[in-house]
Order: sequence, then structure tokens, then C-alpha cells
Amino acid sequence: MIWSMSNVRNFGAVGDGVSDDTDAIRHALADSDGMLEFPRGNYLISETVEIRLDETGRLGIDGSDGTATVIMSGEGPAFRIIGTHGGTGDPSSSKPNIWERQRMPTIRNIEITGSHANADGIELIETMQATFSGVLIRQVRHGIRLHKRNRNVLINDSHIYHNTGVGIFLDAVNLHQINICGNHISYNRLGGIRIEGSEVRNLQITGNDIEYNNHKTFGVEPEITAEIYIDTTAERASVGEVTVASNTIQATPSEGGCNIRIKGDPGSERLPELWTITGNIIGNQVNSVHLTGCYGIALSGNTIYSSVNRNVLIEESSHINLSGNIFRRHTPKLHTGVRIVNSTDCLLSACSFQDESSEGQANGASLLELSNCRRINVQGCQFIDGAPYGVDAENCSEVNVNGCTFGGELSEKRGEGSLRFRGQGERNLLTASTVVGKMDLAAESNVTTANLI
Repeated sequence: MIWSMSNVRNFGAVGDGVSDDTDAIRHALADSDGMLEFPRGNYLISETVEIRLDETGRLGIDGSDGTATVIMSGEGPAFRIIGTHGGTGDPSSSKPNIWERQRMPTIRNIEITGSHANADGIELIETMQATFSGVLIRQVRHGIRLHKRNRNVLINDSHIYHNTGVGIFLDAVNLHQINICGNHISYNRLGGIRIEGSEVRNLQITGNDIEYNNHKTFGVEPEITAEIYIDTTAERASVGEVTVASNTIQATPSEGGCNIRIKGDPGSERLPELWTITGNIIGNQVNSVHLTGCYGIALSGNTIYSSVNRNVLIEESSHINLSGNIFRRHTPKLHTGVRIVNSTDCLLSACSFQDESSEGQANGASLLELSNCRRINVQGCQFIDGAPYGVDAENCSEVNVNGCTFGGELSEKRGEGSLRFRGQGERNLLTASTVVGKMDLAAESNVTTANLI
């Protein structure tokens, strides 16, 4: 057999899952041609293999079409890849050594597992154009962790599965340009994709299966998390210019859980903004989508179903556009609907709401609930079999409900209502709608009606 000079077995690695191959892999890293090749086998390491790109030069890690496994038996990441890129994605900000020695570290076709409670998969620091392809990371703490600063990251066609921490963790990182595409990200206890204390721009999450990322598989106490969890409440944190498209995002309900949770500080000048969430299947959590302190988010063309609490919960946000979504529930045990609280300048258009259970919702929620809101437009929506109401507004002003349909066989049979406005309000308007079921419009809510059928 002809051995490549970059084959780790050339440097003493055994690959039997018992012998400690840490030193041999470090030897290969120091003395090979920059390509760490792992032939079929199980390579046990007891300490982090730290890769400083400015010293090693361009680097690739390859696991021979997925036949190689690296087992991390110590604390920390199996591989920590460190660059020196302090610039942006702009070509003029990159120093010559980035392109000569550091660009595009590539990890492909390899499995990483852990046998230590605090073992992680791979950590990236100050890298440029890091690329993951065909990687399986399981039974570690955090699968992929991006920290401090990185640019132009690709995570494609990989499996981040059954880890006790976060699948893909953007942790106190300054990161622009990251694509997360075509992966399975599931059964990670603290979230599938999680961003905390970070400044992130140009994030694409597309074509993934992101599921069951909560505590249930692990038999431990619940912690608040989500399939996609974004927290920008730390000082100087912000996440914007984000696309979440064509994913399946679902779970088993867990206390405080969400499918998508975007959390901003309503008093901050750096709110989560410039998001589009489109063409996804989302559901089966306490709240499917939960937005707090957000500005300028489009939620369109999604099927959002069966939640313990609400399909969408919006708090202290503005300029949120919900269009062309289907809101429903497929089991009487769960619920459906949208609740908007303390928010302004939101638009709901061409959405379909339906309560499909003959008993009505056990939590008593209406299909669309508005509380202490101003300038909310509801246009061309269907509210079918709402219980107790299709639209239920309290202490709201400048709510415009136009061209909507209220009714349904179940709603009519139960004798329930179509709309309710209560509490103080001004300049509310209900026009050009088809209404089956009683309306309860308090005088102090100041609702004007016209052209109702």
C-alpha cells in the first residue's frame, strides 16, 4: 500500500479506538503537507488538536468518505482551528498571509464523537472561508462553535446530531457571511442553531431539517431553547440580514420551548431586523415562532401548526409582516393562533387561520389576539371556526380589518363569535368582510363598521 505523507497513520496513529492518537495527529499536523487524511478507523484523542493556520499553512481534514471517526475523550473541542483574520469579508481588508496560508480550512467526510461530558466537536476562531461538508458530529457538547471572529463560513450537507449542548453555536462572535444549508440538525439539548452575545450579518439557513432540539431525549430538566434560538440582549449584540427558508423546523413540546425564538431588548437601538422567514414547515412546540423586541421581519408562505400556546407570539415589536401563512392545528391536544402584544405597525395579509377541533381550543384562545397594539392591518385573511372569536382585540387603536372572512361550520354550530373589541381604543375600522357569528364591539373601543355581509 502506498501511504500519502498526510495520512495520519504514517505518523504513528493506530485508529483502533483504544490507543491514544493525539501525539501522532499532532505530529502529522506539524510535518505533513497540510492535509490530514484519516483512513478508515476510530482515532482516540485525549486533548484538543489545535491548528494555527499561520503556522501550518492551508489545511484540510478528510475522513475517507465518512469511514473515519475521531473520538474526543478529553475536555474541549476535538479540533480548534485558529486563524488571524481581523478584517471583514471585503477583499481589501484581508492581509496577504490570509490568502497564502489560511484561506478556506476544509473539514469533510469525517465523524467526530465524544466520550467526555465537556467534549466539543470543532471550534473556529478568526478564520476566513471555513468550509464543512459531509461531517457528522454527535454525542459531544457543542457540535460546531464559532467564537470571537470569523468570516464567510459554509456548513453544508452535514449531520449535527444528539449533542448535549448546541448543534451550531455562534458564541460571542463577530461573523458576517455564513451559509447553513442542507443539513440535519437534531436532538441537540440546548438548541439546533443558537446565537448569543454576537454581531452577525448575512446569515442564510436554508433547506435544513432542524428538529427535536430540546431536553426530552436526554431525560434532564428542561432549559429554555429552540430549534433556532437568537438572543441579542447582550450589550452590542445584534443579528440582522437573515434568511430562514425551505426548512422543516419542528419538535416535541418542551417547557419554554420554541421552534424559532428571536429575542431582542425592546429598549435597545440594535434590534433584530432585516429578517425573512419563508417557505418553512414550523410547529409542535410551546410557541412555534416567538418574537420579542424585533423590527422589520417578514414571515411569509409558511405552514405553522399545532402549538401548546401559539403558532406565533409577538411582543414589543414593530414592522412585522405576516403574509400568506397557514395557521392550523392537526390534533385536539394542541392549539393554533397568533397573539400580538404591545406592538405597532404590523401587517397580516392573506393568512388562513383554522381551529379544526369540534371542541374548540382548550386554552380559550381566539385565532388572532391583539393586546395594547397600534396600527395593525389585517387584510384578506380567513378566520375559520374561531373559539371564542376569530379576532379578539383589547386596548387597541388604528386596527384596520378589511376584506376578511369569519365563520365556519364548527363556529356556527358552537354559537361562537367572529370579532371582539374591548377596552379603550380609537380609530378602529372593520370593513368589507363576511361575518358569520356575533360581534362584540365595546363602545369605548371606537370601532367603525361598513359593508359587512
